[in-house]
Amino acid sequence: MGSLPLDASSSVRPLDPEAFAGDSHAVVEFLAEYYRDVDKFPVRAADLEPGRLRKLLPNSAPEHGEPLEEVLEDVRRDILPGLTHWQSPSFFAYFPMNASAAGFAGEMLSVGLNVVPFLWAASPAAAELETVVVDWMGKLLGLPSRLLFSGGGGGVLQGSTCEAVVCTLTAARDRALAKLGHEAILKLVVYASDQTHATFQKGARIVGIPPSNFRVIPTSAASGYGLPAGAVRVAVERDAAAGFVPLYLCATVGTTGLGAVDPVRELGEVARRHGMWLHVDAAYAGSAAVCPEFREYLQDGAELADSVSMNPHKWFLTNNDCCCLWVASTAALTSALSTDPEYLKNVGTTTTGNKPAAIDYKDWQISLSRRFRAIKLWVVLRRYGAAGLRAHIRRHVTAAKWFERAVAADERFEVVVPRKFSLVCFRLRPSRLAGNDAMNDAVNRELLTAVNGTGRAFMTHFVVDGKFVIRLAIGGAMTDMQHVMDVWDLLQGKADEVLQRYQL
Repeated sequence: MGSLPLDASSSVRPLDPEAFAGDSHAVVEFLAEYYRDVDKFPVRAADLEPGRLRKLLPNSAPEHGEPLEEVLEDVRRDILPGLTHWQSPSFFAYFPMNASAAGFAGEMLSVGLNVVPFLWAASPAAAELETVVVDWMGKLLGLPSRLLFSGGGGGVLQGSTCEAVVCTLTAARDRALAKLGHEAILKLVVYASDQTHATFQKGARIVGIPPSNFRVIPTSAASGYGLPAGAVRVAVERDAAAGFVPLYLCATVGTTGLGAVDPVRELGEVARRHGMWLHVDAAYAGSAAVCPEFREYLQDGAELADSVSMNPHKWFLTNNDCCCLWVASTAALTSALSTDPEYLKNVGTTTTGNKPAAIDYKDWQISLSRRFRAIKLWVVLRRYGAAGLRAHIRRHVTAAKWFERAVAADERFEVVVPRKFSLVCFRLRPSRLAGNDAMNDAVNRELLTAVNGTGRAFMTHFVVDGKFVIRLAIGGAMTDMQHVMDVWDLLQGKADEVLQRYQL
């Protein structure tokens, strides 16, 4: 039986349990059909142009409600063909954005309960579940106890690394200015590598750090494109001698472009020596630390970090959005972000004796309102367990190892940087183009365009040392070895065509 249109002349009951169950069932069936057929869609339609959807939809919202069946049919006809299908098993672009049955179930609970746990009193169980879940995650990844609630630190679930970066930069800024005075903001300096995600430069601007005070330290193949601690030390000492105040240093575990890893311990020692805030960004590769064989990248030196972040929504089977942020000093974070108007005070929740303090997560983030993300991550951890999540990571790493070996075995290609996780960076390198970088880049751009143009796979690129590089990021929930083998076959076929056109 189909749903009925919502007639404005009758009483609207938006949360009628029967209607809720019927509409929810219809959406679940729609999505199940989508996942069954997702590999039949072009991963990214090559012929789309801006403005397509506006031509298909009415100029204004409907006056009266419509049956859900009609809405879903419009999604099928107009929306799906215009999407890039991130859950396609042949999506290898950017970094993965995981979805799973457990993640979807947790998201349904989150949006269905629709609580707003910005204060402990606003939803006590939601706030407390978050403290439990972030400690669970920290222990799974091997983080030091000083970053966990159980060890004197603490964590919060935010929407993205971008939010975590702004929050930690704000905390570092206010900690410094409390000693130096607000006018010293023009002297504060932030340090990162040329491989660090651009969100750190954006975050520094947002918190008032002059763009000229953001130091981008060069990396090279000699350091595996990791941030050299010696170069940071030289830059910091030069700035300090010139009267600047070294404020914040970012170390990355799994950079976006190449998957490089910065030496966290060495950088942490530099940061500690100069009183800087050390943030470890493990947005992508932090998920791999659930496996003991990858834990050292994050664990070695993490005890020197002021904060660490990773995104379960990338590679940890948790539907978007979900970012874990841990801090060693919760006071440093909350003093920078706290507001305490009378209408938000928790009446009757004053901590006395040995009772634990109530956590007001509004003071751990930028916004006031927040989602019940903890229940989503909790469901994922409960449903798959550590063993299931390790198997998920290892499946993709195994496929990446196979792909890396296949590329290295084809004399027309080269692996640009050794793989550490599930990202492989490679390019065509025809012997006849040796020394002709411009032509080599043109060939690789054409190869990437040709592959993506088929709709059978989608990849993105990076530029390092002036070279155009193709990235294959393996990590989709539905991606298995066969899909990786298929994209290699596709790459080889398109490489034949491109090289023939160039007569190479």
